[in-house]
Amino acid sequence: MSTAITPGEPNYVDPHSASYVDEGAGPAWRRSATPAVELATTERALTLDRVRLHIPDTHRSPRKRPAQLADALDFWMFAGAAANVAMQFAHQGVAAGVMESPVESGALMVHPWKRLRTTSAYLAVAVLGTEEDKLAMREAVNSAHRQVRSRPDSKVKYNAFDRNLQMYVAAAIYIGFEDTHQLLCGKMTADELEAFYQGSDTFGTTLQVHPDMWPKTRAEFDEYWLDACKQVVCDDEFRAYIDDLLHLRMVHWSIRLLFGSLLRFLTAGFLPPHFREQMAIEWSPTDQRRFEHLFLFVGFVNRFIPKFIRFSGTNSMMRDVRGRIKKQRALI
Repeated sequence: MSTAITPGEPNYVDPHSASYVDEGAGPAWRRSATPAVELATTERALTLDRVRLHIPDTHRSPRKRPAQLADALDFWMFAGAAANVAMQFAHQGVAAGVMESPVESGALMVHPWKRLRTTSAYLAVAVLGTEEDKLAMREAVNSAHRQVRSRPDSKVKYNAFDRNLQMYVAAAIYIGFEDTHQLLCGKMTADELEAFYQGSDTFGTTLQVHPDMWPKTRAEFDEYWLDACKQVVCDDEFRAYIDDLLHLRMVHWSIRLLFGSLLRFLTAGFLPPHFREQMAIEWSPTDQRRFEHLFLFVGFVNRFIPKFIRFSGTNSMMRDVRGRIKKQRALI
């Protein structure tokens, strides 16, 4: 595991270091030697179908090649952005850090458009960026994360440099990529999922997550996620915060009037059942059918939209990031 070998980097080894980060215990993703029968009767009450989105097994045209992460940078990826943010915030430690953060310049509910730009930039750099791009983004995020840590009166202990929390956020981001791509292009086979998954550790390693922490296979990722979702427990304070997000209370009323209903529908649809239950969001079988039919239609239409249009937003974001790096302007 890394230590603070450069100024501004956290130290995870030396408790006497000024940059030392005392991490909480993170869920283990490696296969357990405990018999399956015993696991079923102990803590593992959650099942994958409750913590992952249902992807309909609808016939689509065969893929010409296995999909890769970069193929999911289609502009439709942002259809589930609010749901993915809500999934990240649903972890108790992440939620506490976001709601108590003193860094107002990057607060979603205060500066939503800036937060959208910086998050989009991070995703573009993580998937498409060079090592130099990723280093610049990492240093920019570090500057904000240094200020985010729990106070003595905080209900939950947290530190934005905690790699276990960053691992959870990175895993949620990967799930957003995988789910959106499958809804648009069809359910992937086990082999296709494995090919798509490889390289996804970039979402964590662009921050502080050590490569050894990231599950090596897609099956092991499922084990990690199932265990991590035990930390998804929402209280009334968090539900009120998410309600503001779902109802777009951070943007102008005219935007809420035009897109509010659609965003609420998409956000609820992109949330797995366990997350909806914790957030007290109602969702019926009829809603599920409407959601799946919508993306069956969108996926069909998307085939006829030129690729340079569908990926123009991400490519533009990469140009903006590299321009900012060249001119030494702030990335976040």
